[in-house]
Amino acid sequence: MGQVCFGIDIGGTAVKAGLFDAEGKLLDKWSFPTKRTEEGKDIVADAAEFINGKIAELKLQKENIIGIGVGIPGPVKDNGDVLELANLGHGYFNIAEEMKSRTGLNVKAGNDANVAALGELWQGGGKGYRNMVFVTLGTGVGGGIILNGSILAGSNGAGGEIGHILVNEEETVTCGCGKRGCLEQYASATGIVRLAKNTLEESEEPSKLREADEISAKTVFDCAKEGDALAMAVVDKACHYLGIVFSHIAQVIDPEAFVIGGGVSKAGEILTENIKEHYNKYVMTTLKNKEFKLATLGNDAGIYGSAKMILSTIGR
Repeated sequence: MGQVCFGIDIGGTAVKAGLFDAEGKLLDKWSFPTKRTEEGKDIVADAAEFINGKIAELKLQKENIIGIGVGIPGPVKDNGDVLELANLGHGYFNIAEEMKSRTGLNVKAGNDANVAALGELWQGGGKGYRNMVFVTLGTGVGGGIILNGSILAGSNGAGGEIGHILVNEEETVTCGCGKRGCLEQYASATGIVRLAKNTLEESEEPSKLREADEISAKTVFDCAKEGDALAMAVVDKACHYLGIVFSHIAQVIDPEAFVIGGGVSKAGEILTENIKEHYNKYVMTTLKNKEFKLATLGNDAGIYGSAKMILSTIGR
C-alpha cells in the first residue's frame, strides 16, 4: 500500500473515519459512537485510540501515512484552536496538537460544515468548481464557503454560519442561537414543519397536510409535489428565504454554484428550482442563473473533506 491518510468527522452521536489513498480514493470507512463522558473531554483521545488501532490492524507504516484530517462541530482556527465543541460541552483546546501527540501524525482540523463543503467540492456535487457555497438543510441549517478551492473559515473559524443570517425582523420566536428571525427558523427541517403548522392554523384551506398523522419536511414536499396548494405555499416561503440569503452571499463572493445537502435536499428539483427562482429575483443581472446542485456524498462528505484538508498540506 502506498501513501494514505485518514479523514475523521466527529459528530454529536457518532465519529466517522475513512482511509484514503493519496489520490482521494476511499479505501475503507468505519463509524463508532461519540464518547460524551466528561463533557466530551474523551472524544479526541477516543478517536486517536481508534486510529492507532487501525494502523496496527492494517499494518500501516507511519512513514507512509500523510496525516489525519479532522472535522468537528464548532469554530476551529487555522492552527487547530477550538473555542468550543458545539453541543458537546468541551471548552477551549487545540485539537491538532492533542491528536498529534496521541498518534505521532500530522493533523489538520476544521469546522465540520466547512470540511463537508470541501468534501463536496473535491469529490461530490461541487466537483469541478473552485468557488462554491455549500448549505446543509437538516435539523438546523449549516454551511461552508469555498473560495479558490480553499475553505473560507474567517478569523475565528466561524465563517459560513449561513443558518443564522437574519431574514425576518418581525419574528417573535427565539432561534436556538438566541436571536430571532434566523434562516434556520424557516428553512431547516424543523423550520419547515413550524411553517406548515402555523400555516394550517392560520388558514381553513383544505390540504392533505391536515390528514397526515405527523407532519415532517418530507410530508410537506411530497404534498407540494402532488399539487397541494397549502404545502406549495409553505415550500415557496422557505425557498423565498433561502433565495434571499443566497442572493446576499452571491453579491459578496460571486460563487460558481450553490450545492445543497442535508435531509431536506432529498426533496430534489422542487427545492433547487424554487430556490433558484427566488434567488434570480434578488440579484443583479451579472449574478443570475448560477448553478444550484444537490450534494452527492451524503454522510461521507465530512470524511472526504477532512482527507482533502490533510492532503492539501502536501500539495494534493
